[in-house]
Amino acid sequence: MRVRQQLLITVAAVFGAGVLATAASAASSAPASMSAPGGIIRGVVTSTKGPEAGVWVIAETNDLPTRFIKIVVTDDQGRYLLPQLPNAKFKVWVRGYGLVDSPQVDAAPGAKLDLKAVIAPNAAAAAEYYPANYWLSLMKFPAASEFPGTGPKGNGIPPVYKTQQQYIMQLKSDCMLCHQQGGAPTRHLANNTVEGWYERLKMARPIGDNVVGNHGQGVAVSMMNRMTGLGPRGLQTFTDWTVAVEKGQLPEAPPRPEGVERNLVLTVWDFAFGHALHDEITTDKRNPTVNANGWVYAVAPTTGHLEYLDPVNHTVGEIKLPALPGKDQLNVYPHNPMIDGKGRVWITDTGQYTLPEPLPVEQRAAFCADPANKFAKYYPVTGDTRDKQVLLFDPKVEGIKSVPHCFGVHHLVFGYDKADTVYFSGDRDMVGWIETTTFDNTKDPVKSQGWCPMVLDTSEKNVGDLAITPDRNQWNAPVTPAEPKPADPTKDTRHSGGSYGMDVNPADNTIWLARSGMFPTGIIRFDKGANPPETCKTEFYEPSKNAAGEYGGFAAKSVGMDAKGIAWVSFNSGQFGRFERSKCKVLRGPTATGQQCPEGWTFHDVPGPRMAGTNVAGDHFYLNWVDLYDTFGLGKDIPMAPGSNSDSIIAMMPDTGKFLHFRVPYPRGFFGRGLDGRIDDPKGGWKGKGLWGAFAMTPAHHQEGGDEAKGPQMVHFQLRAHPLEE
Repeated sequence: MRVRQQLLITVAAVFGAGVLATAASAASSAPASMSAPGGIIRGVVTSTKGPEAGVWVIAETNDLPTRFIKIVVTDDQGRYLLPQLPNAKFKVWVRGYGLVDSPQVDAAPGAKLDLKAVIAPNAAAAAEYYPANYWLSLMKFPAASEFPGTGPKGNGIPPVYKTQQQYIMQLKSDCMLCHQQGGAPTRHLANNTVEGWYERLKMARPIGDNVVGNHGQGVAVSMMNRMTGLGPRGLQTFTDWTVAVEKGQLPEAPPRPEGVERNLVLTVWDFAFGHALHDEITTDKRNPTVNANGWVYAVAPTTGHLEYLDPVNHTVGEIKLPALPGKDQLNVYPHNPMIDGKGRVWITDTGQYTLPEPLPVEQRAAFCADPANKFAKYYPVTGDTRDKQVLLFDPKVEGIKSVPHCFGVHHLVFGYDKADTVYFSGDRDMVGWIETTTFDNTKDPVKSQGWCPMVLDTSEKNVGDLAITPDRNQWNAPVTPAEPKPADPTKDTRHSGGSYGMDVNPADNTIWLARSGMFPTGIIRFDKGANPPETCKTEFYEPSKNAAGEYGGFAAKSVGMDAKGIAWVSFNSGQFGRFERSKCKVLRGPTATGQQCPEGWTFHDVPGPRMAGTNVAGDHFYLNWVDLYDTFGLGKDIPMAPGSNSDSIIAMMPDTGKFLHFRVPYPRGFFGRGLDGRIDDPKGGWKGKGLWGAFAMTPAHHQEGGDEAKGPQMVHFQLRAHPLEE
């Protein structure tokens, strides 16, 4: 029986600029002996064809407070070893490409258990186990020759889409921002017609739904609006795809895990009580030993919770984030968590709720626009800022503080500076930050925060001096696709368009952000300098183009930095981009608006099926990350990304250009967003470290099991030396 461990957070006191919350905890933990590691189940997997190499052996139990799953891969002789099993009774079975699931067998740690794999009776039965990207690859987009679009009375493609690449970016991003495309719930319709798809998109979860809270109708409206934006050809493209699947068209078969991919050990826990998740976090990304063996966190935005897992005792719980008095708690919308060096969790809030005002409304508006504030003088924020805040959860005191701020927030990252500054993406026009040391010492959000507009040094008059005039009238308007060059080459140019995933460069403490949304997307380098806002500097780099005028990659949502200062970008077109600023011949001046450094880019195609007739992958990357400290076992400085449409974590080996897929085969539908690595025991070898990721589809019911699924889940990825290591 699962024990639900829950902290109900209530507002207790107001102090300084923050709100302290206390916790009433009704928590019962599993006995420490329950999780005593070391239990093993081993054996050999064979079928009518002999030993089965590169298939998964899955062990599952409900004997612990939350469902627990261990998954390993067979070696080249079909042998397997399930390590680190707690004392429980397990159901064990085999899953693999080319197979259907074998019957489940009862077993306990210590057993030697040989298993019989079941060969799929036909190709269609085998294909039901393939990742979503293989099915999505059957979708046929309008041909490149049909662009620019000619509108509803022409070819059904809106004229705003100038190229096929631009159209594909929009179609993929609009759907896979929230869920897999190609999984069983999306490829099977009861009514495979344009009208059937239209009705499907209108379906909405009810108010108070366990998965999406009060956001069901909003999600449905968003899907309809996004599909409408693709024109009549959008619905027709989806309809043609599902009709082809209904008629029996099948994708190619994915390869089974090979080589080091077979050394993977997966540990999976049910998590978050069925609520939709967003990003997870386990440690300070600058120091992966922080919070060793501690709680693993994720935010449930649609229901307003901070979820956690105790991986030692296999207990789960949630912290209810409070709403503004008079508002429903289900309107709370936490988005991204990050852990600092003290083990505290900082959470961006993109919803419309506030705790009781830590500052009077008038005072808060004043410090965002008051010329006495040097940041407001440089770039005043005059809009309504009453619902802008960052939440800070301290597990040592089980309390929450609210930090008001003047800039939009989405993702966040800590810098390598004495002020322990946390930076935020999410504002279309500026980058904001909070000096957390200052906030801890003063409790004053005004003294603790700053922001700068993103202004490119494009003036030809003073090229190289890095001077950005504080006179806003002397800035060009933001560069847009309609106005690709600065109107006046004697002026600097304000950059706009939004920012998403982000990272900090360990080599120089600059902040790098992905500009998402505007085709083809790109990356932003931001340096606040020694005396912001006067010293703030911004650079922007689009992916370079080939001889045919097509971008080497497009649709980026994130950027990760390695220790050498190289930027790694996962493009949803199906490439990992490597950007080396040190190779750039032009950093500033009138041409420095995106395409000034083609020599800095290298693109690597990620293996996997391509969309019919294109070089665009069926996979999707939400965020990417660089393993600076070898928390997984592949080495330092390894760029990685959750393949959110391929049930996988994808790692690139920079020295060879080879890609590795580490798949989560059960339950199907692993949709990763954030990813990080933690070291629990520096002397513990592979058992003392690993990667962490979560099932983070907004419609959690899209994963295997549907509405009866017990997820979402949290996943621990570990890599041993060989498939039989204990």
